[in-house]
Amino acid sequence: MCGIVGYIGEQDATPIILKGLKKLEYRGYDSAGLAVLTNGHIEVRRDAGKLANLEHLVDETPIHGRLGIGHTRWATHGEPSARNAHPHMGATGKVVVVHNGIVENFIELKEELLKGGAKFQSDTDTETIVLLVEKYMIAGDDLETAARKTLSRLKGAHGVVIFSSNEPDKIIAARIGNAGGVVLGLGEGENYIASDIPAIMEHTRRLIFLESRQMAIVKRDGVTISTIEGKPVTPQVSSIAWDPVAAEKGEYRHFMQKEIHEQVRSLNDTLAGRVDFEEGTIRLPQLNLTDETARSINKIVMLACGTAWHAGMVGKILLERIARIPTSNEIASEFRYADPIVDTHTVAMAISQSGETADTLAAMEEARKRGAHLWSIVNAIGSQAMRVADGYISMQTGPEIGVASTKAFTAPLVDLYMLAILLADKRGTIDAAQRKALVHDLRLVPELVGKCLDREKEVEAVAHELKDTHDMLYLGRGINMPIAYEGALKLKEISYIHAEAYPAGEMKHGPIALVDKNMPVLALATRDQWYEKMISQIEQAKARGGIVVAVATEGDERVASLVDKVLWVPETPWMLSPIINVIPLQLLAYHIACLRGLDVDQPRNLAKSVTVE
Repeated sequence: MCGIVGYIGEQDATPIILKGLKKLEYRGYDSAGLAVLTNGHIEVRRDAGKLANLEHLVDETPIHGRLGIGHTRWATHGEPSARNAHPHMGATGKVVVVHNGIVENFIELKEELLKGGAKFQSDTDTETIVLLVEKYMIAGDDLETAARKTLSRLKGAHGVVIFSSNEPDKIIAARIGNAGGVVLGLGEGENYIASDIPAIMEHTRRLIFLESRQMAIVKRDGVTISTIEGKPVTPQVSSIAWDPVAAEKGEYRHFMQKEIHEQVRSLNDTLAGRVDFEEGTIRLPQLNLTDETARSINKIVMLACGTAWHAGMVGKILLERIARIPTSNEIASEFRYADPIVDTHTVAMAISQSGETADTLAAMEEARKRGAHLWSIVNAIGSQAMRVADGYISMQTGPEIGVASTKAFTAPLVDLYMLAILLADKRGTIDAAQRKALVHDLRLVPELVGKCLDREKEVEAVAHELKDTHDMLYLGRGINMPIAYEGALKLKEISYIHAEAYPAGEMKHGPIALVDKNMPVLALATRDQWYEKMISQIEQAKARGGIVVAVATEGDERVASLVDKVLWVPETPWMLSPIINVIPLQLLAYHIACLRGLDVDQPRNLAKSVTVE
């Protein structure tokens, strides 16, 4: 969740670092800082709150140099404050560190350091790292050796970046476990370090992604990579084609609004090169899926958190209905503690926007230990979830900056639909005519999403009616039950309105007790096989004085006559309806949050990439 940026070269490091940190604000943070090597000594500036506070501090007391590191911190140890902000410097003032992750053996290391006479200047676990490095250097080790010794003692998952004024020609970067990415950007006479691609995307497209337990010595003229233990590693250099302009708001008020509108493009990109509409076939080459593997699968386990888990709920229905493979949808943070039943005939399918979600990566590791075949659906190219999997599907959405995921929710819905068709075809559970019909329906999706977006003003009008509510109840059935969950989550995330979602049939088993004039009910009531059941739920809510807002198919006068407000969507094949029906719910949450004057892109207490448990 924290952001890291580093630079070494001939340019002034300070503006590069500050601009890079700005690109990482979407990850969520509560303080920020930077350290720059200035005339042979280290200068640090840091402050609590938004990056603007740090920028103001740097304006008041400027620092300049050709080597530096910066950090945006999301608190895990110690309150958000200037003293707890990164970077952390040792007592000698000659070593400085920034860090993502949690030092799980922090207490033991701190006790050891205190016994040795160390004095802590913060409440953070990170300070143990810099004090250990400093301790080993005082004892005679060079920076590289001291870093290796320190990193080998850390328990947990970490991304660590260190430099010392004693060795002003290098920065050390390391990754241990799944605490988020460490990306090296290669330039000419200069090199970059970041925790995510957008921070350095405008400077270079040639990137190296550190694997777990790898350490890099980054100098102006090159990068050397080895394991923590010192074994040389030949890195793979990736070329990233993203346009930096894609990470800018452009004409939109917020990144979230921009990303909701980008879904027409992102879904087109998701289909491009993968769907042959003429032949009615699907290609997912990065899955490395053979006919033999497809036929050997007897179970699929979806591993995901939050919005990705809701996508998995839809995926379960699609995989079982189309491919006829038993599928479970597991919350990743619970999976590895549940003694899961998986074997060599099980596919564990991870879904993660960042590809660096700690809980999801840990669940993947547990599934692999038990013999499962690993697949992943990820948005971040080169991320850990992509690299450790036996096969993957890239979401093709481009950068998603808003914390509340939108386009990285709809893309995996299409990916899972395509996967279900591909598996069904290889397993023989559908014939050619069925396959072609299912594939043909996919061509409708971008246009249908566009039609929903054309109704944004209508959704905004409904948002005006709901902006002052304190609670909402979301109801859905069948394949749109997960969309009720996703709609409620979006409202909670960015508007801070309490919202709960239920399978609509469960309403009379308890939640109906809450329904009155102060509890709006949002019902997903489009024309599908659950339509009559949803009509019944709406009537029950209205009979108890509830205010009902319905997502309904265009032209449905029956629903319109029953409810207070309607969010219209175009008629859609039912298995693709979640992709369409979620659009007005994304817009509704967005506009309610705007009307309440909230920080839509960076909601409180949340982060884009959850890299610690």
